[in-house]
Amino acid sequence: MQITRNGLDTNPGPSDWFTGAVYLDTIAAPSNQSRTGAASVHFTPGARTAWHTHPHGQTIWVTEGVGLCQSDGGPIEVIRPGDRVFFEPGENHWHGAAPTRFMSHIAMQQANDAGEVVAWGAHVSDEQYGHAPSITEGAN
Repeated sequence: MQITRNGLDTNPGPSDWFTGAVYLDTIAAPSNQSRTGAASVHFTPGARTAWHTHPHGQTIWVTEGVGLCQSDGGPIEVIRPGDRVFFEPGENHWHGAAPTRFMSHIAMQQANDAGEVVAWGAHVSDEQYGHAPSITEGAN
């Protein structure tokens, strides 16, 4: 058993990876003992990832707020606390907060043999993001 005490700082998300203010808390980093990487990701309203893929896929679990996600070529989906989204290996996608809401999720993915967990692409444009449905549609 290994216990890692909470001593890591919350870090701002790099502007190459995100549009808007995003903050990251590392949960697990891939190592020789485990290929799993995980982070708690906190998006301010309107903040989002760039398009990206994961070699072994990615699961996100929404913990609070209201968010959006989209797979390349598909519709933008509204996601809420408790929702889990799995993006297939190599599936080009993005995710982030709704325009008027914060959103936090746990992101989990596995590293490939080269230690890579993600390949970043172009930023999601304001026009692309603007096609999101109303967050009140389908609300419980």
